[in-house]
Amino acid sequence: MTDLFQEIHQEAILIDTHNDILTQAIERGHIFDDNLEGKTHSDLLRWKKGGVDVQFFVVWSDGDQKEPYNYALQQLNIFDAVLKRSPNKVVLARNSTELHTALNENKLAAMLALEGGHMIESDLSKLDAFYKRGVRYMTLTWNNSNSWATSASDETHKKDLKNKGLTNFGKEVIQRMNQLGMLVDISHIGEATFWDVLKASTKPVFASHSNAFALCPHERNLKDDQIKAIAEMDGVIQVNFFSGFLDPNYYENKSAFIKRHKNEYDALISEGKHIYIAEEYLFNKYREEVEVFRASFESVIAHIQYIINLVGIDYVGIGSDFDGIESPALQLDDVTTYPLITKALVEKGYSKENITKILGGNFLRVLKANED
Repeated sequence: MTDLFQEIHQEAILIDTHNDILTQAIERGHIFDDNLEGKTHSDLLRWKKGGVDVQFFVVWSDGDQKEPYNYALQQLNIFDAVLKRSPNKVVLARNSTELHTALNENKLAAMLALEGGHMIESDLSKLDAFYKRGVRYMTLTWNNSNSWATSASDETHKKDLKNKGLTNFGKEVIQRMNQLGMLVDISHIGEATFWDVLKASTKPVFASHSNAFALCPHERNLKDDQIKAIAEMDGVIQVNFFSGFLDPNYYENKSAFIKRHKNEYDALISEGKHIYIAEEYLFNKYREEVEVFRASFESVIAHIQYIINLVGIDYVGIGSDFDGIESPALQLDDVTTYPLITKALVEKGYSKENITKILGGNFLRVLKANED
């Protein structure tokens, strides 16, 4: 079996559709062509070790960011600078043809994504500009809503929302993305927005980093009818490694952990640290405490299998969320651990053909459908 899973992992095209290393770069100076072991989940050398063939680099900002468009451009500039320094290791892929060219040259195919539609600043020309820079999917909202789409967080927790879903301009955004061949990512959007998107889109949509609500009832996860609707559109759901979207007990345990270290946490926030930076600092400092309430490795496989059992083998993939989460599932400590997923799928009895679909083939189908 050892030889089999390694052989499958090596031969498959492994595509991870969600990694936030660019946020680590702009906020903490962790540039991904450096050796970042012990500091981040990812870097160029470790992607190679983990057998990653295609990595989506996500440009992110929260809803409070001033001039989010320009902040996004800064992240793209960091990305471009790394690629110029390491042309023999990594190359921008703008489409499936360039993706395969990169793989044939034994380089990491780097693709770009935008997490949060607020970064286009309600301007279709800025959407076009992102596409020209290489961005090939956009997550329509982050946790914050924008002027044209409501988020899962807001639809769930804000009781005073007057309007939910897509506005007319939001429908124009979907139409323009379809025309460009930019994939519509439904991770983070609310249910009202989700159903509006499915009516508006003429191309298959996908979830870049979301899990099954039935196993972990978090608003960021997808309910059965949503998973079925994505499958009916020939889309795909890319499973997230974050403990909070895998284990329904995670947030209760996390709250208790933060309360135990409240003085340190409050001090970090008062210094102006972003909430996610403060949490990451505490999680790294008190690793042994955190180990106790991280989601199990088996929970990742359970979410993959749940989607397969619900809609079939053709509609699930991997969207780790590495470097955007403070707590991945146990054993999945960084990007070198992807072979554990392949090993587990072999042990579950999945065929080489089907494992190859999960690792990247399913997403590649959706990418090509959006390009057509």
